[in-house]
Amino acid sequence: MSKKLVRFDWAMKKMLRHKANFDILEGFLSELLGYNVLIRQILESEANKETEDDKFNRVDILIENANGELIIIEIQSTQEYDYFHRILFGVSKSIAEHMKESDAYAQVKKVISITIAYFDLGQGKDYVYHGTTQFKGLHLGDLLGLSKKQQEAYDKAQVYEIFPEYWIIKTGKFRNKVNDTLDEWVYFLKNAEIKDSFRAKGLQEASEKLDVMKLSEEDRKKYNAYINYLHSIASRNHNIEIDTQEVINKTVDKTKQEVVIRLLLVGMSPEHIADVVQLPLAKVQAIIKKQNK
Repeated sequence: MSKKLVRFDWAMKKMLRHKANFDILEGFLSELLGYNVLIRQILESEANKETEDDKFNRVDILIENANGELIIIEIQSTQEYDYFHRILFGVSKSIAEHMKESDAYAQVKKVISITIAYFDLGQGKDYVYHGTTQFKGLHLGDLLGLSKKQQEAYDKAQVYEIFPEYWIIKTGKFRNKVNDTLDEWVYFLKNAEIKDSFRAKGLQEASEKLDVMKLSEEDRKKYNAYINYLHSIASRNHNIEIDTQEVINKTVDKTKQEVVIRLLLVGMSPEHIADVVQLPLAKVQAIIKKQNK
């Protein structure tokens, strides 16, 4: 059995910013990062302010955890080829916004960027990717580390702990096969459903608090409008794909017609032309007949 719930992206924009619902986000972050995460506060940033042109396409939330680290969660619904660049920009902007002019560089905030992508971002077969910064020796292949003094001063064991960290979840690559508690979360992110057997941190709270039936009448109308908007976007993208393919087919067809005529002029038989151009013989004969009129 499973329960239909509010989509995570809409919940992030409308519900999960409230302190009473921090346990849901804390559960998700704990399962993803592999350690218990406590949210100190949701921060205001140029990155997460709602604007009129949001179009529900993106959800940004900027979190400060109990360790003083910044966590960006971003949900993207539609294709953007320069999305990796946008991830980098968002991280850089968050670092700059939380650095005072009088601060030493040691005060630079650790940033963890999490992207939940509902489109095929980049090329890869997996559905969860993790990126860190490491410095590898060009000649000896060793990893550059921190000195003992640096480890004590900054409470870091490795260099990568200082630099931004990146997580990308590609929901479309997830085949709904649940093997662990993180998969339970990815299943929820993709399907907006939580099965009774799921035990991942935060999911039971999500099951209770994100039930569509528990929304107020006003919020339910807004949520339904949002779902209808997503359907419209999906339909528009589908129509664009069909129109694009039609243009491609026409271009290919025109090119093949030109090749047929050229091969005919050099004395090639219609049967041979059909084999070379990979067109039915009847189609080749029709092109030749039209040319001879």
